[in-house]
Amino acid sequence: MPTLMVSVSGIRGIIGDGLDPHTIVKYTSAYADFCGEDKIVIGSDGRVTGGLVRNIVTGTLISKGIEVIDIGVCPTPTVLYNVKKLGAVGGISISASHNPNEWNALKLLNSEGEFMTPDQNKQMLGMLDYANINYNSWDKIGKVENYEDGLKNHLNDVLSMDIVDKELIQSKKFKVVLDCVNASGSWVMPELLEELGCDIIKLHCEKTGVFPRLPEPIPQNLTETMQVVKDNNADLAVVVDPDADRLVLITNEGEPFVEENTIALAVKHILSKQKGSSVVNLSTTRAVDDVAKEFGCEVFRSPVGEANVVKKMKEVDAVIGGEGSGGVIYPGLHYGRDALVGAVITLQHLAEQNKKLSEIKNELPQYEIVKRKMETGDRKPDEIINKMVEKYYGEKINTEDGLRIDFDDHWVHLRKSNTEPIIRCIVESESLEKSEELAEKYFEELRSI
Repeated sequence: MPTLMVSVSGIRGIIGDGLDPHTIVKYTSAYADFCGEDKIVIGSDGRVTGGLVRNIVTGTLISKGIEVIDIGVCPTPTVLYNVKKLGAVGGISISASHNPNEWNALKLLNSEGEFMTPDQNKQMLGMLDYANINYNSWDKIGKVENYEDGLKNHLNDVLSMDIVDKELIQSKKFKVVLDCVNASGSWVMPELLEELGCDIIKLHCEKTGVFPRLPEPIPQNLTETMQVVKDNNADLAVVVDPDADRLVLITNEGEPFVEENTIALAVKHILSKQKGSSVVNLSTTRAVDDVAKEFGCEVFRSPVGEANVVKKMKEVDAVIGGEGSGGVIYPGLHYGRDALVGAVITLQHLAEQNKKLSEIKNELPQYEIVKRKMETGDRKPDEIINKMVEKYYGEKINTEDGLRIDFDDHWVHLRKSNTEPIIRCIVESESLEKSEELAEKYFEELRSI
């Protein structure tokens, strides 16, 4: 069965089994028709098939009369940033994010340098039936510019943010293990840390595009990275996924900082400088609420997905936002998850607090989150979740994205997958044992419906 997955986040699949040349042409053509004849920025995350996909995308775009600005191998947030910086009408990041080597994807952006909204995505998909018809004649094709300053634009402006004190960070001479999984982060993260005076121990920064381990930056995939921190007595490890929109940290003790804590730390740092609203998705840790409360600030929650978080951030004029997967969104620079921004905020916070990352972790609200999934078989996920809504109707619930129920001692979020016949279950409480017990309790209730 072909693997192609189409959602508001883009077009994703396995090369040769779903994401084939004719599929790439079809969706790129519809996207070009949606954007119109103007400039579109493209970049890829460095994986082996990036060149193949980029060539197909480029040929398709110029055949539609588009001017392609190719910024080469770079993080997804670099593509987002340059769309706005260069006044383009759109952008395509060729990246399957944390998926393994055989996957790739087209992440489609709008003229604001953000992921397309659900309405924009619906409009584009409505153009698919006619996408392979409207190609330009030989004398009206577009052109390609290999733009070499894309990474420089992004890097320089991250380092120039008004929340960054370069001299202070440089004075700390942090020893940092850097793990870029041999992908796009390898092209910019070393330079970022060098500019901040860090002593860098590079791990998987070879620019081969071949992932040496499963690329999702979760603890079970980072055992080697943790050991390198211990062996080198490093201050921390900075780990990014293949397209460097997610930041995961390892403490000075070689232990996971926990990806949910990345956004909690960022919220704490930004609110200490500028009071205002924060936005996270419905599956993100309650620690963010506790941190915001310290500063007398409000937290708003959105459905899961970067586009949804950004939409809510704009609605409430948030000063910081993100997702519990390690995605930090700082609107002072741009509206997109950005590991470069997250890394700088982390180092700035460490420098100002003059504490070890392990101490910072212990000072954050202490919660344990468990994430599980249950196959639904022939049963419809929506019907199952609606039954749970009926059961818990008298509790504090949110039904914007499945069902989230908030209790005093824990919360649970049940949501269907857009790509598989499963229901995801996320539970958070003050202990791992309790979270696991609660997850099993909710699974039993789901099974009994």
